[in-house]
Amino acid sequence: MGRIVGMDFGTVRIGLALSDERKILASPLPFFSAEKSLEKTCEKLYAYLLPHSIETIVIGLPLHLNGSESRMAEEVRLFVELLREKFGVPIIFWDERLTSAEIERLLKSASMSRKKRVGVSDSLAATLILQGYLDARLS
Repeated sequence: MGRIVGMDFGTVRIGLALSDERKILASPLPFFSAEKSLEKTCEKLYAYLLPHSIETIVIGLPLHLNGSESRMAEEVRLFVELLREKFGVPIIFWDERLTSAEIERLLKSASMSRKKRVGVSDSLAATLILQGYLDARLS
């Protein structure tokens, strides 16, 4: 039985989260450091995720508050094309508006230093993206 992976794409770090086998709960994975090219990043990501038997990828699509796509959305779409070729699984775009702001607020309220927040915020954003998708499937 495969799992669903959640991604919060960034050009420096990619936040990752993984569903449980029942596809109910999302858990963060350590963030993944991006390479200089999308192709190399995709190759390394494939090798990293291969042992998890991924059956679906949910990736955050960065939108402006009015719903229009941001410049980063173009980069996400290019990356998704590479992921589709490499992984051969369905890939779902998920609205990630305010996800990063929510994580930042949560970590600040926990009095976490800026340096420590950088290390966990991407993976927590991926967890929120994936959990939102999982919850929507159940309703």
